[in-house]
Amino acid sequence: MGENVRVYVLVDDFSPLGNLYSTHGASYLVEAGNARILFDTGPQADVLLHNMAELRLDPRDVDYVVLSHCHYDHTGGLLGLLKAASRRLPVIAHSALFRTSLTLKPRLRYIGIPFSRSELESLAHLILTVDPVRITENVLTTGEIRDREEFEKRRLEFYTITDGKLVRDEMRDDLGLLIETRRGLVILAGCAHAGIVSTVKHAIRLTGRRVEAVIGGFHLRSVEPEWIERTVEELEAMGVEEVYTGHCTGLRAEARFMEVFGERFHKLYAGMVIELPS
Repeated sequence: MGENVRVYVLVDDFSPLGNLYSTHGASYLVEAGNARILFDTGPQADVLLHNMAELRLDPRDVDYVVLSHCHYDHTGGLLGLLKAASRRLPVIAHSALFRTSLTLKPRLRYIGIPFSRSELESLAHLILTVDPVRITENVLTTGEIRDREEFEKRRLEFYTITDGKLVRDEMRDDLGLLIETRRGLVILAGCAHAGIVSTVKHAIRLTGRRVEAVIGGFHLRSVEPEWIERTVEELEAMGVEEVYTGHCTGLRAEARFMEVFGERFHKLYAGMVIELPS
């Protein structure tokens, strides 16, 4: 393993830096070896491309795109990014990426990927599968996270259409990105709709590696305090060294992580650069 791994936080709900935009969504650029992998694209291309320019990152240098799930706040910037890249990139995601995705609260609203499959296929090479995909020697996707902790089987307020019926969307397309470093496994989560504890346990089973860091949105902002407590306890018990949270994690959960992990807790923000030993 050579140079350090670098993770750029390109889009997040928060940024203390006046020259970067913040918006509801997530996007990360991973530099690992000679590969540059974009994990999610935020809700719109102008925010993503502006922040990349401020960080002196060129979209033409992106080699791969991985999408954590179908929701607009993680996929909306994709077409603009691909156009700016000026070449057809591999886009890796779950095979259910283009299903109908709805929320009913506070009103009926479509929240899925905001463009058609044909539009995307005109700009990218699609790799849609339920299986893990190894992108480089040290970077792979989790694939579908089928085994979920009982307490994380969320009462998700998302819906889809199956056989003409409106049913709850179990977010089976939720996946993470894994980076294998000499110190351990680094796990990136978009929203962790599969459950962040379930995601970490799945990643450990898949790779056999201890976990150095977990980075991303944990989707704990509207769950019960007991759920937050269990999540923090489980990650601590699994020996997770560093926790970086943002986007949909929620203030109460972040406060609890900070109490338990101390200096090993880090608040994500647009413009943050995380350096990790390769």
